[in-house]
Amino acid sequence: MSRINKNVVLALLILTSSAFLLFQLYYYKHYLSAKNAAGLSKSKGSRIGFDSIQWRAVKKFIMLTSNQNVPVFLIDPLMLELIDKNFEQVKNTSYGSTSECKFFCVPRDFTTFALQYHLRKNEEGWFRIAENMGFQCIKIESKDPRLDGIDSLSGTEIPLHYICKLATHAIHLVVFHERSGNYLWHGHLRLKEHLDRKFVPFRKLRFGRYPGAFDRPELQQVTVDGLEVLIPKDPMHFVEEIPHSRFIECRYKEARAFFQQYLDDNTVEAMAFRKSAKELLQLAAKTLNKLGVPFWLSSGTCLGWYRQCNIIPYSKDVDLGIFIQDYKSDIILAFQDAGLPLKHKFGKVEDSLELSFQGKDDVKLDIFFFYEETDHMWNGGTQAKTGKKFKYLFPKFTLCWTEFVDMKVHVPCETLEYIEANYGKTWKIPVKTWDWKRSPPNVQPNGIWPISEWDEVIQLY
Repeated sequence: MSRINKNVVLALLILTSSAFLLFQLYYYKHYLSAKNAAGLSKSKGSRIGFDSIQWRAVKKFIMLTSNQNVPVFLIDPLMLELIDKNFEQVKNTSYGSTSECKFFCVPRDFTTFALQYHLRKNEEGWFRIAENMGFQCIKIESKDPRLDGIDSLSGTEIPLHYICKLATHAIHLVVFHERSGNYLWHGHLRLKEHLDRKFVPFRKLRFGRYPGAFDRPELQQVTVDGLEVLIPKDPMHFVEEIPHSRFIECRYKEARAFFQQYLDDNTVEAMAFRKSAKELLQLAAKTLNKLGVPFWLSSGTCLGWYRQCNIIPYSKDVDLGIFIQDYKSDIILAFQDAGLPLKHKFGKVEDSLELSFQGKDDVKLDIFFFYEETDHMWNGGTQAKTGKKFKYLFPKFTLCWTEFVDMKVHVPCETLEYIEANYGKTWKIPVKTWDWKRSPPNVQPNGIWPISEWDEVIQLY
């Protein structure tokens, strides 16, 4: 009996001691450590969050690029949004004065910067130094599309993306190249066979799924989490460009094949028309951009870009498309102020609106307004003599950037479907005689304007 009592007493002592030990650990963790941390913060100026791998990777990268004179700027959409929301705080922060990491310590897989390639210095040098600093880096290259043309295709490779990984965090450096339309372009991040697909989670990258085009941003220097970085002066404008930045190149290989089959028209008249059409397109783009009205190449102008990377010399006009929701009431006045008088106005804002302006040398600018339905889009046409209405149906499409006659302009991303709707499967064959009321395969009758509305919907000048 006495033996049992001793065992019970021993068990109770062990249980009590364990409970006391657990209490001490809990007390230390939740009370003393917090108290000591607070005291340390007051006495030594503790910097909260600066031990995160994200911040350390960004700090090392900024030190590297700064020391090597590599002109990078921050384009990470998450970071730019956070900075924009807290811009007053960021603006009033001086270098080294931050006590808490609020931006670069946010959990994420990547931080994205951009490099303007024409400003680069010692490219290979900084790449080697990055690896000496502990980064694992890869470089993605591809052929330079700016050297493509009807007469030759580029074989020169240029850097498009760098990815440098430090532990579990990676820096994605997007290389921006200048294009002739005074904008910045980056290429597609396409992995070559020898590259490790598991190097980083590539699918989470915000840049590189497709080539992109951006306005050239004005930059400003700010201090973020104790680090001096360059950012776009208007961060949210840049962020808003990202989902609409997709870029598609002119198809020079196909254009070359086209001109091998159908000789290009290089007569004096054709060259003069192309020059006048280019000037008219540039003036129209300047006018619409000033109004903030997005547009795209449509009809014959779009066909010329897609088929032969040039203006069709026998088309005799420039064709643009605009979504009706982007229409602005001062658009006619803006074109007239730019020296382009109104030639005709058909339809009305609610139905089949079409505007035509007279350029110089008898080159006309036609603007077609597009209306969206549940499963398709359409633009209208009106026959002036009879008041008959026509409707041209298109499959739904989105807009991409391209370069055409030294300009950054929009075209339908789904270009082939758009052109086949308008010109049929035989669009590759030049057709110089075109009846807009019968030739397009997507045209259909759309009734007739009431005579009482003719003064409103049929205006000739």
